[in-house]
Amino acid sequence: MSHSAAHAATEPPVITVRAVLFDMDGTLVDSTAIVEQVWLEFAERYGLDYNEILRTSHGVQAGDTVRRYAPEGADFDALTAELGEMERTRTDGVIALPGAETLLAGLPDDAIALVTSADRILAEIRMKAAGLPMPSTTVTAESVTRGKPHPEGYLKAAALLGADPADVVVFEDAPAGIAAARAAGMRTVVVGKAAARHNADLEEGMWRIPDYSAVTVTAVKDDDGGYLLTLTL
Repeated sequence: MSHSAAHAATEPPVITVRAVLFDMDGTLVDSTAIVEQVWLEFAERYGLDYNEILRTSHGVQAGDTVRRYAPEGADFDALTAELGEMERTRTDGVIALPGAETLLAGLPDDAIALVTSADRILAEIRMKAAGLPMPSTTVTAESVTRGKPHPEGYLKAAALLGADPADVVVFEDAPAGIAAARAAGMRTVVVGKAAARHNADLEEGMWRIPDYSAVTVTAVKDDDGGYLLTLTL
């Protein structure tokens, strides 16, 4: 390989889009310890396989996981509400991923959205605990009829921002969320050190970063009032 070819191979990817969508847990906010603790208590109460629950619950609405694993005859709604309350009252150890605050500060608020399987109250609590601002446009659990891996949430966020799915990039960490973004026809950046374990095969239009430490952004307003966002990963 020539020197120039080797140099080109190490150049960081550059993505130009009109809108940026973020998942929350595991993508902007590290809340792993709390999430795992809550599901451990749920699994122990009903004698369920904790590791199996963790494997499938990440990035999925809590109610969907409760319906999948709770024993027959259980009050799914009451259980989901109880788990939600447990998550809302525990914020110890919730921190932002490295570089997340700087990246959000560099992006125009009307060109970004949060798309999370958490409900609005929990999303606000977690973002505040991590010291991150809530984007004005948010699509939470109450905003959709079908949670991730269905693309509804990401498609709704793009529509709210007035962006075509082809002009959007999604930052995600969980298999369900990655599947949702891909089904929505959006370019996808897989975030986190554990991302490689979740999603070994990167397709065209997908990239992987450990966190946002090396990500830079420039935002240029165009003639139609929107933005052209250039992200270097």
